[in-house]
Amino acid sequence: MAVDGFENYDISSLRNIQYGGGPMPATVVRAALQAFPCTLIQGYGQTEGMTMSFLSQEDHLRAVGGEHAERLNSCGREGFVTRMRVADPEGNPVPKDGVTPGEIIVQSEANMVGYWRRPELTAETIRDGWMWTGDVAVWDSDGYIFIVDRAKDMIISGGENIYSTQVEAAIHQHPAVLESAVIGIPDDEWGEAVKAVVVLKPGATATEQEIIDTARKHLASYQKPRSVDFVDDLPKAPTGKILKRDLRDKYWKDRDAQV
Repeated sequence: MAVDGFENYDISSLRNIQYGGGPMPATVVRAALQAFPCTLIQGYGQTEGMTMSFLSQEDHLRAVGGEHAERLNSCGREGFVTRMRVADPEGNPVPKDGVTPGEIIVQSEANMVGYWRRPELTAETIRDGWMWTGDVAVWDSDGYIFIVDRAKDMIISGGENIYSTQVEAAIHQHPAVLESAVIGIPDDEWGEAVKAVVVLKPGATATEQEIIDTARKHLASYQKPRSVDFVDDLPKAPTGKILKRDLRDKYWKDRDAQV
C-alpha cells in the first residue's frame, strides 16, 4: 500500500488476501480492508505445526462493522483437526478473560513428530501430546486468541513485563509509520529499556519525540519507548517475519564486550 502510484494498479481481480507471519497492527488491517477490493483471512502457525488458527473473513467484516472490533488484533480461533489452549506452565488453561497471559499450546495430527536428532528439544517442546509454541497470548470467552509476544521477545524493565507487540500497535497510531519493531536493550538502572526501530512511509517525516508521544497516549508510562531509531528497512526472514534478534544482537554484544 506504500508503493508509489499504488492507486494506479489494477487489483480488481483480487478475491481474498491471506496474511500471517507475525502480529499485524489493527490500523494496518483496517487500511488494507479499505485499500483492497477483497476480503482478508489471517492464519497463525509455525513450521512445527502448520496453520493452527484462523481469523476468518467474516470475523474481519464484523470487526470493522463495530462488532468485537478488538478482534482485528486476534489471530482467531483453533482450526480444523486442531485443539489449542492458552496455558499456564503446568499446561492448565488460563482464564478466558482477555487479560491473563499464558503460552499457546497445540494438539493436532498436523504437528511435527519431533526435531531431527534433537531428542532433548523435542521433549521440551512436545509434552503429553501438546506442542508448546513459545508464543505468549491471552484469549477471550469465545476462544479468540490474542498473541502478546514471543516469550523470547518479552522485555522486562524495572520488574515489569512489557510486550513488544502492544508497544508496536501504539506506535502504528502515528500516521507516518510504515513498520516498527520494538526490542529491549541493556539499561544499567532498569535492566532493559524499550527501544523502537521504525520505518517511515515514503515521503513521510516524524521525530523521535513524536513517536514516543504517540505511544505514550496509548500505553502506561513504563511501556513507552525510551529511544527510537529510524531505518530504511527492517531485517526479515524469507517469509517476511521481522528478525528482532538481528536488531538486538549489536546492543547485547556490545554489553557483553564491555563486561
